[in-house]
Amino acid sequence: MGRHNFKKLKIWNEGMILVDETYKMVKKFPDFEKFGLTSQITRCAVSIPSNIAEGTSKSTDKHFNKYIEDSLGSAFEWETQLNIAYRQKYVSQENFQLFENKIQQLQKMLSGFKNGLKL
Repeated sequence: MGRHNFKKLKIWNEGMILVDETYKMVKKFPDFEKFGLTSQITRCAVSIPSNIAEGTSKSTDKHFNKYIEDSLGSAFEWETQLNIAYRQKYVSQENFQLFENKIQQLQKMLSGFKNGLKL
């Protein structure tokens, strides 16, 4: 496997956009969520592109695959936390739908990338 330049990967760039949007979103969460849902959802968002970047340092696609799987897991965890935020009325229905579409698209992209690796 030739090493990937993570900054050129669409999945990494989309993950970074999600990080930016997540930080904007949680600024509207109640202060008492600072060490709860706010912390959890931002850590998940950060984990997605971070795992992609770390995976590019691995010498085989088999090893890189594990980091893509971790990113995908964080994306599903992030989606669950978005649902919690919506149920708690921290996120409007319109923003919920926008974010849900965005995360599901990223999940598809990560799955497609993972399926393209030579294991």
